[in-house]
Amino acid sequence: MRHLYRPFVAAVLATGALTSAAACSSSDGGGSGGSASGAYTFWDPYPQFDASSDWAKRVANCGTAAGVTVKRTGMDTTDLGNKALLAAQQGNAPDVMLVDNPVVSTLVQAGILNKARDLGLDTSTIQPNIIGAGTLDGAAYGVPIGANTLALYYNKKVLKAAGVDPAGIKDWATLTSALQKVKAAGKMGITFSAIGTEEGSFQFLPWFWGAGGDLTRMNDPGGVAALSLWKDWLAQGLAPKDVLQNTQTTSWQEFATGKYAFGENGTWQLANAAKAGFPYGIINIPGQHGGSAPVPTGGEFVTVPVQRKTGRYAVSTKIVNCLISPTSLLATDTTLSYIAPLAAVQKEQVQRDATLKPWVSAVAAARGRTSNGLGTKYPAISEQLWTAVQSALSGGKSPQGALDTAQQATASHS
Repeated sequence: MRHLYRPFVAAVLATGALTSAAACSSSDGGGSGGSASGAYTFWDPYPQFDASSDWAKRVANCGTAAGVTVKRTGMDTTDLGNKALLAAQQGNAPDVMLVDNPVVSTLVQAGILNKARDLGLDTSTIQPNIIGAGTLDGAAYGVPIGANTLALYYNKKVLKAAGVDPAGIKDWATLTSALQKVKAAGKMGITFSAIGTEEGSFQFLPWFWGAGGDLTRMNDPGGVAALSLWKDWLAQGLAPKDVLQNTQTTSWQEFATGKYAFGENGTWQLANAAKAGFPYGIINIPGQHGGSAPVPTGGEFVTVPVQRKTGRYAVSTKIVNCLISPTSLLATDTTLSYIAPLAAVQKEQVQRDATLKPWVSAVAAARGRTSNGLGTKYPAISEQLWTAVQSALSGGKSPQGALDTAQQATASHS
């Protein structure tokens, strides 16, 4: 089990000279910037897409349109963040890089990303809550390729057999009651990801925020209530114990077996949902006492790392614009099953696929993980949050005790 932010933040703190070194390097002239001759390097956190995938073809076509060959490398988010820092130190950063939106502020702190406006990239029409995840001190460091968030997929057959009407699920009590009925009918209740990485925090946040949780006071009653809910579900057998190891991908694979009533997951699973072999529906994650819980804004930013050879920026910008300009964004987000960050493109998406309508409204109301001034503080908070979830669900500590420890650890490093 790898942790997303522990080595990442440690690397930032251990390379105090990185900011000034990277900033100085950007004044050099044109050239290869460490990339292979005649090719532009492109890193993304999509190792699941091989060279034959629609995504890889889209990236390659954008290189062709810019008059170059793109050498794409997909790696998981953990490796991408760490390797980005190392490559910047070595003066060998990729030309274009997609990073998870909370990582942007950390990379900016390390001084290795260019401002979007310095590259001539237009961010003026992007939804504020989406561009905000990659904005520091009024400047955007990249452009969101799209956005996604979380909801509850449900298996219509499983719910019907258990006598559960999904329209009646309004809060935690009615959801738990539905899970109990499903279990009594011989099926599994709900699966999600509680793994000890950012994916675990991402999946926990709707429940945390849905109870009024505050990331600056994780051990307040709201946070404790959310963690107690998950712990109770495991104790009652309403959720499997392997949520502790589940990524969002393996959690989806469990739901796709057809044995589960609910699966917490995101827009990126829509294509897989269509192939699942059973009828499904989607409902918003309920708040503790009703209403829809706030959900986190997910998705990546297309960024252009600082290079020693600034002559490469013009082509890098062409590649970025090919992926995120209004004229091509629909194709990009359709390929990735993302919701576009532009209202006009969102409208086109819904016209083509009406099932995206609830996702568009969910993304519009989603909350950035680094918002409310958290910025670069978020990674440390998130690490303590997922550690608390792991501790409580594994039986190591009570929900209150786990979150007390998390809050104390965060406060001691603030």
